[in-house]
Amino acid sequence: MARKKVVLMSDTHKILVKMGTNIKRARLRRNISAEHLAEQAQISTNTLTAIEKGSSTVSLGAYVAVLSALGMEKDLEQIAVDKEGKERYPETGLFPRERASKK
Repeated sequence: MARKKVVLMSDTHKILVKMGTNIKRARLRRNISAEHLAEQAQISTNTLTAIEKGSSTVSLGAYVAVLSALGMEKDLEQIAVDKEGKERYPETGLFPRERASKK
Protein backbone atom coordinates (compact mmCIF):
# COMPACT_ATOMS: atom_id res chain seq x y z
CA MET A 1 0.00 0.00 0.00
CA ALA A 2 1.36 3.41 -0.97
CA ARG A 3 1.91 6.02 1.70
CA LYS A 4 -0.28 9.06 1.76
CA LYS A 5 1.63 12.27 1.31
CA VAL A 6 1.17 14.66 4.19
CA VAL A 7 0.55 18.18 2.94
CA LEU A 8 1.90 20.89 5.20
CA MET A 9 1.67 24.64 5.10
CA SER A 10 4.90 26.25 3.91
CA ASP A 11 5.80 27.66 7.34
CA THR A 12 5.14 24.31 9.02
CA HIS A 13 7.31 22.52 6.49
CA LYS A 14 10.13 24.99 7.15
CA ILE A 15 9.90 24.30 10.89
CA LEU A 16 10.12 20.56 10.30
CA VAL A 17 13.15 20.99 8.01
CA LYS A 18 14.81 23.18 10.64
CA MET A 19 14.12 20.59 13.31
CA GLY A 20 15.69 17.90 11.11
CA THR A 21 18.73 20.09 10.55
CA ASN A 22 19.02 20.71 14.29
CA ILE A 23 18.86 16.97 14.97
CA LYS A 24 21.60 16.31 12.42
CA ARG A 25 23.79 19.06 13.90
CA ALA A 26 23.27 17.62 17.40
CA ARG A 27 24.33 14.20 16.12
CA LEU A 28 27.44 15.60 14.47
CA ARG A 29 28.38 17.70 17.53
CA ARG A 30 28.27 14.48 19.55
CA ASN A 31 30.37 12.76 16.85
CA ILE A 32 27.81 9.97 16.47
CA SER A 33 27.48 8.15 13.16
CA ALA A 34 24.08 7.91 11.52
CA GLU A 35 24.26 4.12 11.76
CA HIS A 36 24.97 4.19 15.49
CA LEU A 37 22.22 6.72 16.25
CA ALA A 38 19.71 4.76 14.18
CA GLU A 39 20.64 1.62 16.11
CA GLN A 40 20.28 3.42 19.45
CA ALA A 41 16.89 4.83 18.42
CA GLN A 42 15.84 1.42 17.03
CA ILE A 43 15.00 2.83 13.61
CA SER A 44 16.50 2.29 10.17
CA THR A 45 19.21 4.55 8.77
CA ASN A 46 16.78 5.48 5.99
CA THR A 47 14.30 6.71 8.60
CA LEU A 48 17.04 8.71 10.34
CA THR A 49 18.01 10.26 7.01
CA ALA A 50 14.36 11.23 6.45
CA ILE A 51 14.19 12.75 9.95
CA GLU A 52 17.33 14.79 9.34
CA LYS A 53 15.75 16.10 6.11
CA GLY A 54 12.57 17.06 8.00
CA SER A 55 10.27 14.55 6.33
CA SER A 56 6.60 14.81 7.28
CA THR A 57 6.00 11.12 6.53
CA VAL A 58 8.08 9.92 9.48
CA SER A 59 6.11 9.16 12.64
CA LEU A 60 6.35 11.39 15.66
CA GLY A 61 7.48 8.32 17.59
CA ALA A 62 10.58 8.03 15.41
CA TYR A 63 11.43 11.70 16.01
CA VAL A 64 10.99 11.11 19.76
CA ALA A 65 13.20 8.01 19.67
CA VAL A 66 16.00 9.97 17.99
CA LEU A 67 15.73 12.89 20.41
CA SER A 68 15.80 10.45 23.31
CA ALA A 69 18.84 8.63 21.91
CA LEU A 70 20.59 12.02 21.65
CA GLY A 71 19.69 12.85 25.26
CA MET A 72 17.43 15.67 24.16
CA GLU A 73 14.12 14.37 25.54
CA LYS A 74 13.74 17.50 27.71
CA ASP A 75 13.20 19.45 24.48
CA LEU A 76 9.98 17.47 24.00
CA GLU A 77 8.46 19.21 27.01
CA GLN A 78 8.34 22.43 24.97
CA ILE A 79 6.06 20.95 22.31
CA ALA A 80 2.49 22.25 22.48
CA VAL A 81 3.07 24.43 25.54
CA ASP A 82 0.22 26.93 25.56
CA LYS A 83 1.90 29.79 27.42
CA GLU A 84 -0.45 32.38 25.95
CA GLY A 85 -3.51 30.36 26.95
CA LYS A 86 -2.24 29.86 30.49
CA GLU A 87 -1.66 33.60 30.86
CA ARG A 88 -5.24 34.35 29.77
CA TYR A 89 -6.97 32.01 32.24
CA PRO A 90 -7.08 34.50 35.15
CA GLU A 91 -8.48 37.37 33.07
CA THR A 92 -11.20 35.29 31.40
CA GLY A 93 -12.21 33.42 34.53
CA LEU A 94 -11.71 30.16 32.67
CA PHE A 95 -9.84 27.16 33.98
CA PRO A 96 -7.94 24.48 32.09
CA ARG A 97 -10.29 21.75 30.92
CA GLU A 98 -9.70 18.06 31.43
CA ARG A 99 -11.88 17.09 28.46
CA ALA A 100 -13.36 18.78 25.42
CA SER A 101 -17.10 19.30 25.24
CA LYS A 102 -19.15 16.69 23.36
CA LYS A 103 -20.38 19.17 20.72
